[in-house]
Amino acid sequence: GREFDRMGMVVFGEEAFTQCPLTLDHNILQEFLKRLNIGVAGDSTAIGSAIGISVKRLKELESKSKVIILLTDGRNNSGNISPMQAAEIAQTFGIKIYTVGVGTRGKAPFIIDGLMGQRMIYQNVEMDEEVLMQIAEVTGGKYYRATDAESLKKIYAQIDQLEKSEVKWIDHSEFKELFPYYLVPGILLLLTEIVLTQTRLRRIP
Repeated sequence: GREFDRMGMVVFGEEAFTQCPLTLDHNILQEFLKRLNIGVAGDSTAIGSAIGISVKRLKELESKSKVIILLTDGRNNSGNISPMQAAEIAQTFGIKIYTVGVGTRGKAPFIIDGLMGQRMIYQNVEMDEEVLMQIAEVTGGKYYRATDAESLKKIYAQIDQLEKSEVKWIDHSEFKELFPYYLVPGILLLLTEIVLTQTRLRRIP
């Protein structure tokens, strides 16, 4: 919905990597998202690494507003850098982080692979909301909790309203004035009328 914003995507699990670099081509971004498989980065949650790679992508960007939206369904349990260390680095580069914790409170269904194939089990949702709040606070962002797809849409709409910036257009339009082509014949016709009215074609009152 933000056609003038450069966007990218960092995927994280046990490790973090750039799935899509910053781009204005949002169709490409959508294609990368469609091809993304859950678990491709591992089953752990390296929040600090994800923030670190995102900062690396954004820090040299010449923009008044640099934003990371951190979407996670678990607590940090992997990676070589802690979430708070990464958040402080983001803050030094003027990057704001909006954190979004996704998942129901209490137990949630998970699909696991077993000897008899895939089966569904229920486990407690482990999310360190306090750390997510601190990440947002350190960088000047905000923490949200999404319990379903509809609430996630509303959260993105709120972030969209908070991160408004002015777009300046550079107009390279070229104009070619055509009035001289009509002005000269018009003057000639006017002079002809003046000359003729002084001769035999003079008007009679």
